[in-house]
Amino acid sequence: MISFLEAYIRFVRRYLPLPFTIAIMLTFITFFLALVITPTSIIEISEGWYGGLTFGPYLTFTLQMILILVLGHILAVSKAFNFLIRGIVKFCSSNSKAALIVTFSTMVVSLVNWGLGLIFGAILARKVAEHAKASGINLNYPLIGAAGYSGLMIWHAGLSGSAPLVIATPDHFLEGTIGVLSTQSTLFSSMNIFAVFVSLIALSLLMYLLGKRKSEDFDKGASLRKSENTEEHDPEEGVRLDRSGLLSILFGGSMILFALYLSIIKPEHLGLEFLNLNFIILALFGFSITMHPGVTNFVRASNDAIKGSAGILIQFPLYFGILGIMKSSGLIEIFSSSLIQFSTLIPLEINVFISAAIVNLFVPSGGGQWAVQGPVVIEAANQYGLSYSKAVMALAYGDQITNMLQPFWALPLLAITGLKAKDILPYTFILFLVGSLIFIISLLLF
Repeated sequence: MISFLEAYIRFVRRYLPLPFTIAIMLTFITFFLALVITPTSIIEISEGWYGGLTFGPYLTFTLQMILILVLGHILAVSKAFNFLIRGIVKFCSSNSKAALIVTFSTMVVSLVNWGLGLIFGAILARKVAEHAKASGINLNYPLIGAAGYSGLMIWHAGLSGSAPLVIATPDHFLEGTIGVLSTQSTLFSSMNIFAVFVSLIALSLLMYLLGKRKSEDFDKGASLRKSENTEEHDPEEGVRLDRSGLLSILFGGSMILFALYLSIIKPEHLGLEFLNLNFIILALFGFSITMHPGVTNFVRASNDAIKGSAGILIQFPLYFGILGIMKSSGLIEIFSSSLIQFSTLIPLEINVFISAAIVNLFVPSGGGQWAVQGPVVIEAANQYGLSYSKAVMALAYGDQITNMLQPFWALPLLAITGLKAKDILPYTFILFLVGSLIFIISLLLF
């Protein structure tokens, strides 16, 4: 197992290109397949690519994904969450307890918002290490770093899950095929509740047991260098109105009140129909502004957070261009038929899970992957007779699980903690194995 992990880490470090490079290569591959397999001409393929690249609903979806990440990041670095993190750190009195607490806390927060969970877990892991150093606790820092990243293997089953929220949002790009599906049939289905509950308990206990093993001095794993998220700023920066906490509370509070109206009071929203991408963005916007007293503080946090959204901004148009090629050339139907043929031996939901796990290694974004793979999965589900809701969740489970093997989204955590990818990958690989088993069992049981 150790030699395999070492070989895997060496491969990732030496040969895995940047995600944007992968997006370019996937564009060329899709273009070539459409040219060879289908009767489509070069000009027709190019027009299909251009149509996907510039299609209005796709660009709207890109902005929605950016806001989900940025607003979650802003919340994670607020004083309220720093206070919460300091309270959690006090209970991390040993290596095993720290591993359990960081894993459980990070996964719970990630179920609320993946961007929030990503930064929260990174800051929590760092603060635990600082606490351990000050208290003389022998800590396995790479293990704690992996625990702080664990939320990315459960996020797509939570309230910011791209695919389930997209299909619950009116005017989404597959509405003509599947309509609008409430989160009651996806995120709040008995299958997903079971999968989430078992994951929270089993994976937290797993990390606790790993923490029982001989700990390593965390200084061997990484240096606790100062992070930009912990920098102090001049409280007098900006004019008086910019620093006004009252303005932030009034504006952000108004957003929160309207979100409550949409979710509780409005007669049309008796179920969970209100829960979609637009609602999540509204609520996040309100809370992130309210928890950063003063417009200056909010804008400063926004500037830091926006840096992390560059990947979404430049990659998503290419993913939608790929989708444009697949739709215009007929590749979607061809790939869907192939997926169904494999389902003579393995159930379609498991095929979707496995294929989504593989695709995520090359398209490390839930939203981008849904754009590329979603139409194929929906077409296959339609032909096979599998419910759209289950097919979507199978894709969500597959997408999230290989985040434990894909270091792309770990970059913010590595920057904050001072760890390296090779430090946490041995532990995230174990999380990948156990998590895969949990999600496959969930898909087969329900």
